[in-house]
Amino acid sequence: MPKPGTLSLSGLLLLCACAGCDPIINIAGANFPAWLFCAIVGAVVAASFRPIFAAVRIEPYLWPLPAVYTALAVLAACLVYMIFFRS
Repeated sequence: MPKPGTLSLSGLLLLCACAGCDPIINIAGANFPAWLFCAIVGAVVAASFRPIFAAVRIEPYLWPLPAVYTALAVLAACLVYMIFFRS
């Protein structure tokens, strides 16, 4: 059985190796990771759906509101990532 320290070290090396695979966006000369852009877009989409849900009067039926809006933000972020950054 391998020592637990070797598994965590190999996992750390794998994590560091995968960190360089992230797409980068250049905005005004500054480099940002693509996931940050997608997370911001997801948060904006989820925030913009709240007035729509309130106007249609379905918000009272969405009883775990933090879970609903978090899932909506994650869905929007994943869709933006798949549309713009798939390789």
